[in-house]
Amino acid sequence: MSAINSVVLVGNLTRDAALKYTSSGLAILEFSLAVNRRVKSGDTWTDEASFFDITLFGKAGESVSQYMTKGKQVSVQGELKQDRWEQDGQKRSKVVIIANDVRLLGGRGPGGGERFSRDSGAQDERDSRGPSGPAAEFEDDIPF
Repeated sequence: MSAINSVVLVGNLTRDAALKYTSSGLAILEFSLAVNRRVKSGDTWTDEASFFDITLFGKAGESVSQYMTKGKQVSVQGELKQDRWEQDGQKRSKVVIIANDVRLLGGRGPGGGERFSRDSGAQDERDSRGPSGPAAEFEDDIPF
């Protein structure tokens, strides 16, 4: 049986995203996402926040970086990766999310509703140009 490593999150950025480059010129966009979960405590429901560090590589990271500001709502599809290192003689580890797909949510303002994918290297044009194919040729909602 093969392993499955996939995660999908929707949350808000906890800070502005940071864009940096490797010595070979590869873009790396790093950001943190807060995701709320409703939990029942006695007779009341409360929000419990979880925080996730996310990395998006390549042209997609460059393209989306200008829109990734604190508080912006985004969805992320990616995979989990465990980073391991040694600090002061102690072994440390941290789980991060390597993003494959980032979608800006929360309106059609600057960058709203657009999709940025690591595979395509930039914005997925299907999301910005609207419907295509035979149904797009009709002005009415019902094509008959």
